[in-house]
Amino acid sequence: MQRNRFARRSFVACLVAGAFGVLASGAAQAEVPAGYRAEYRLSTTLGTAFPWGQAGERWIELVKEKTQGRINIKLYSGNSLVGGDQTREFTAIRQGVIDLSIGSTINWSPQIKELNLFSLPFLMPDYKAMDALTQGEVGKELFAVLEKRDVIPLAWGENGFRELSNSKRAVAAPADLKGLKLRVVGSPLYNETFTALGANPTQMSWADAQPALASGAVDGQENPLSVFVAAKLPTVGQKHLTLWHYVADPLIFVVNKNVWNSWTPADREAVRQAALQAGRENVDKARKGIAGNDTAVLKQIEASGVTVTRLTAEQRAAFVQATRPVYDKWARQIGADLVKKAEAAIAAKR
Repeated sequence: MQRNRFARRSFVACLVAGAFGVLASGAAQAEVPAGYRAEYRLSTTLGTAFPWGQAGERWIELVKEKTQGRINIKLYSGNSLVGGDQTREFTAIRQGVIDLSIGSTINWSPQIKELNLFSLPFLMPDYKAMDALTQGEVGKELFAVLEKRDVIPLAWGENGFRELSNSKRAVAAPADLKGLKLRVVGSPLYNETFTALGANPTQMSWADAQPALASGAVDGQENPLSVFVAAKLPTVGQKHLTLWHYVADPLIFVVNKNVWNSWTPADREAVRQAALQAGRENVDKARKGIAGNDTAVLKQIEASGVTVTRLTAEQRAAFVQATRPVYDKWARQIGADLVKKAEAAIAAKR
């Protein structure tokens, strides 16, 4: 008798708990404003083995946390939402195919000419110079340009300075590049820069680059050291590395304008703060073991059998001189006033 009474009480308790669970679930769903999607799409070029993709993961995590789960995002790496063509990403964001992105200034430069600023050969000698642009008035001006193109820029991240590697020989002077077949990104500025140095540049996506390096179809490539390590490029013949800081690859956290406008002001601010935090963490991670006195990554690269060439000021000057006509031509296309502001901001940090 007592056992039956206990069973009935347990059954009633379960019913009550279940009812409260349904009510609680309904209340949580009711908190999501009308017009919100169940899931949003975030695009990156590199996946989670790289600091770039990890920044995407972190942004997603922080947004979910700061919006109490009202905004849920899924990561699509490898530019999979645009068939792997990284130069189409910005157009896809404007069209709404992509909702959010952490994008490369290089990949978006075909649509936004001003972003070619960071690809001017040898404009930025060091990290202080890069920070002077992204964290100063130049960075604000570039964000204003993006806002006019139906995207909302929120924060800066970093893929890093792009260094040169190849399978043939050490490169310490422009003459050393003569005849080398080098994979470059899909920007005419990169073609012209390496042509001016006597190399044979070949444009291809990163997905195609690694098998091309492995087969010897191309001799070398240029990418940040974080990519060099994570992609295990020494295993595909990249035994010579030149540290020359010839261009940098800042990243930008953005949201499609219509998606942005569909969120409440409170959630917009939450997404912005999440981007700023993820961006700061990304920059720290991209520079770890590379910048300042922390050379752990360089030691790791050298330990893998790679010959690392560090240019002296005089050696670097030879590359600057060889690419100056390209610099001057593209400075006019980017906008002379913007380039002058950038040069002045960098000079002020020296």
